[in-house]
Amino acid sequence: MIPLSELETHEHDVLIIGAGGAGLSAAIESSAQGMNTGLICKSLLGKAHTVMAEGGMAAALGNVDARDHWKIHFRDTMRGGKFLNVWRMAELHARHAADRVRELEEWGAVFDRTKDGLINQRNFGGHRYPRLAHVGDRTGLEMIRTLQDHGIHQGIEIYMECAALDVVKDKEGRVSGVVGLWRETGKFVVFKAKSIIFATGGGGKAWEITSNSWEYTGDGYAMAYEAGAELMDLEFNQFHPTGMVWPPSVKGTLVTEGVRGEGGVLRNSEGKRFMYDYIPEKFASETADTEEEAARWLAGDESARRPPELLTRDVVARAINDEVKAGRGSTHGGVYLDIAKQRSAEDIKKKLPSMYHQFKVLAELDITKEPMEVGPTCHYFMGGIRVDADTTMSNVEGLFACGECAAGMHGANRLGGNSLSDLLVFGNLAGKGAAAYSKGLTSNPEVSEEDVNNIIKNATDILNRESGENPYLLHEDLQANMQVNVSIVRTKEDLEKGIDGLEKIKEKYKNIKAPGASQYNPGWHEALALRNLLVTSEAVARAALIREESRGAHTRVDFPGERDEWIKYNIVTKKGADGNMEVSKVERPEPDAELKRVGESELEALEAEVAAEQE
Repeated sequence: MIPLSELETHEHDVLIIGAGGAGLSAAIESSAQGMNTGLICKSLLGKAHTVMAEGGMAAALGNVDARDHWKIHFRDTMRGGKFLNVWRMAELHARHAADRVRELEEWGAVFDRTKDGLINQRNFGGHRYPRLAHVGDRTGLEMIRTLQDHGIHQGIEIYMECAALDVVKDKEGRVSGVVGLWRETGKFVVFKAKSIIFATGGGGKAWEITSNSWEYTGDGYAMAYEAGAELMDLEFNQFHPTGMVWPPSVKGTLVTEGVRGEGGVLRNSEGKRFMYDYIPEKFASETADTEEEAARWLAGDESARRPPELLTRDVVARAINDEVKAGRGSTHGGVYLDIAKQRSAEDIKKKLPSMYHQFKVLAELDITKEPMEVGPTCHYFMGGIRVDADTTMSNVEGLFACGECAAGMHGANRLGGNSLSDLLVFGNLAGKGAAAYSKGLTSNPEVSEEDVNNIIKNATDILNRESGENPYLLHEDLQANMQVNVSIVRTKEDLEKGIDGLEKIKEKYKNIKAPGASQYNPGWHEALALRNLLVTSEAVARAALIREESRGAHTRVDFPGERDEWIKYNIVTKKGADGNMEVSKVERPEPDAELKRVGESELEALEAEVAAEQE
């Protein structure tokens, strides 16, 4: 056993794992509350997945359309999430998003501007009004730049290229720290902390076709699960409608919704603008300004104000999937997204500079002249760690979560642009919640030397085996299994086959081997991340099997359509006393009566109410 005194150790009041938009927001607020704050990131600071978010951050600023209001943003979010959202979380987000965006502007974010010099806002799928504050198609990059520039002046201790392995708790069940690994040297490090905030993002690398980068291996989900935290809603995985399907050099790479927001249209192999065939009649009547416009939309009249390409992501993704299955797909199994015929080359380069340069360099594709071949790509987790809406604390004392790794805000489907403002709002709340918890402790939680050594042994066993399974090949098996059996369209038969495949991979994982020493060993890092991907994948598959309906991003062919009885339940996952995964239906609490009224209001009546308030 290695004595703690012989291990590198750091101590903080609040420790944040993950340095994307949520983690940086949490660190800034924790530090502002006077907490000694540490921030761990698996990669280099500034390389978080947030930089890949392009379209914008949703907030009811009302700069482009003065009729916008937090109540309408809240209503859009609830309806986009098929009313499975945690009502209080959706309220907090809608109420505070505008303040957080303005705060980001005060900290130096350089947004695109209206003619009057206000923050410009663009249309996005599922949003009633132009609501996305943006910086061309590099909004996430500007967010990270601004948060970093502001945060580094607050004395936050940052640990780069350090992978968190597992949480340590004291005898009372409170978190007391985290064991980490320096990716470069392979040396272990112990972080003692009064509270821990997970801001680790999603787990899209469990699928073969994904927009997610290498960091997205479900680390937060698995570490929280192993620590006794509950996971929720993991059956809801968003497949972004427009990921590149060709050429191979950019397969899965996201094509921002901003392309469609700026006028890009979707066509099948017959040249038909097929999205007009997939407009839900109810959605058309609620979204159009007049009944006449709704009728034009449903009739395929392209003069309608809002294009059908900006329907919610689940609708567009399933429409593309249906077109491909019907034999009307593009040459390489997607559909065509064309902006070249809708906008001038100059406009495209100005409004979508990253899209233009990225595909020009990586794919030798000029989007000002040619259409893109796109299809659904695994993009985002609506589910995650189950947390309290106001404090963001899980059921484990001192363990908090925010951003994509937390559940509840988005329900069954996330609206585009809500993710970036989610990072700001709930990162801020997590920082406040963790600081308040840490200040309230009367004694520091103790780190168990035995638990630390068990975590280290589990990690080093992978290096010490003489032979075993190749982590890269096992990861490929996992991705193939999830891509085929737990994909955008699901059946009981496929899900059971997927779970059976996962059980076989789990057995192989027990004998996983990474050759080489601990220094500079990417195979070891792959093997360690695979543990987290397996926990995440199993939680997704088992939750998807239990939810016998189609709602939002979760589509069961054998249970088509939303079912009234299922709106009453969340699917909650936790580690059982026997070490096996327990998945159960948990009844949802009744929402606040006023929030329910606002969320379910007829649009015309709510807009009149908002107009009266604004006067």
